[in-house]
Amino acid sequence: MSENNQFEFLWKQIQGVMQEMISPITYEMYISKLVPVDIEETKIVLKTDTEFFANYIGTKLADTMKSAIRKANTGITDFELMVEGKDDVVFTSVEDFDDDDDVAGNLNPRYTFDSFVAGKSNDFVFAAAQSVAKNPAANFNPLYIYGASGLGKTHLLQSIANYINLHKPSLRVIYTTCDKFINELIDSIYLNKGGNSRDKQARFRSRYRNCDVLLLDDVQFLAKKQAVQEELFHTFNELQSQNKQIVLTSDVPPKEIATLEERLRTRFEGGLIADIQPPDTETKIAILKQKSYERKVVISNDVLDFLARDSGTDVRTLEGRLTKVIFASKLHEQPITLELAANALNEAVSEEEHETVTSDKIISSVCAFYKISRENLLGKSKKKELVQPRQICAFLMCDIMNIPLVSIGEAMGGRDHTTIIHSREKVNNLLKVNDRVAKEVNDIKNIILKQ
Repeated sequence: MSENNQFEFLWKQIQGVMQEMISPITYEMYISKLVPVDIEETKIVLKTDTEFFANYIGTKLADTMKSAIRKANTGITDFELMVEGKDDVVFTSVEDFDDDDDVAGNLNPRYTFDSFVAGKSNDFVFAAAQSVAKNPAANFNPLYIYGASGLGKTHLLQSIANYINLHKPSLRVIYTTCDKFINELIDSIYLNKGGNSRDKQARFRSRYRNCDVLLLDDVQFLAKKQAVQEELFHTFNELQSQNKQIVLTSDVPPKEIATLEERLRTRFEGGLIADIQPPDTETKIAILKQKSYERKVVISNDVLDFLARDSGTDVRTLEGRLTKVIFASKLHEQPITLELAANALNEAVSEEEHETVTSDKIISSVCAFYKISRENLLGKSKKKELVQPRQICAFLMCDIMNIPLVSIGEAMGGRDHTTIIHSREKVNNLLKVNDRVAKEVNDIKNIILKQ
């Protein structure tokens, strides 16, 4: 399937949702004339005839467009607009910082306790998250959840927020990522050096220090950021002094966050620390059944068992396999059978084959495929033609090899484990929406495993 066909396939699904959300006249005049031309990460790039149309859509229909894109559940979350004959992007949908919108724009409504599949590997942390949601600041404060990427930490964190918003609407809840917290802090300090800079700093501190529940995702990114740690330390103290609930998630326990100040470390460890483990096969199948039910797709047990086998250790990869099979079924208008699933995934790789693969073999294969030197692949250049192969190389090491992220970082030229996590997530997202990247990754993987 060509890239253009894939863009059109995804766009038609989004258009179907849009038709239900706006008037027929508005749809015919503006939306029907948009042409999908590209996919950048999780954004679909649309082209229109004139700048007038682009400006109208960007100012009048952007929120509706964004809502329809997410309801279509294609893996696309945002959009960009371009004008025929111009190379520059005219409009990009983004989530702006708003002091009065602490949670609504940041939460996925599908992330609830009901949609989270608990098994032997995660029943303890699931129970702890439910306890915090039902009685904030009563039992575990702070609650610190850690585990490898893709196991459901964000799902649990947002489930807490969604539960409290529904059952305790008077409480002010803030859910944010550590990365966004850092960017907002920098913005409040540096981007307004005029007379209102102190006002913005005051608003930033008031926003975080006067909430009832603070949910902070991915705190491992605090590593080596002393100014941010200082700000969070004071925020943490202020909330605890008011008996407000704090929940944190991380890829690692507090003691393994590099250069984390001791005073923050002891506070993180002052409540309940709960780790979330990879799901066993039974839990994987239960997760697949739940995800299939949510998408209103019936899949036989033998196919579910096939999808669960050799699917790695994280739930995100498991869901990605399911998404790819469902997409293939819709594209070819065929029922989901074992044969279709095997073709869509190009067959699973056995553990024996995994064990023969080395980091050097993966690096050499990626270099040969993209016709770039090993020095450039592992170097520091930010050129696009080098960055994506470098991220794909890190992704393949994570996907094929059973070694720690730190070891992968060392093999990739001495990079930090957080950089490897970022590369893995970036490529994982691209695989869901970008047919070219998915084909390249599969081709390289086949080359590696057949050597």
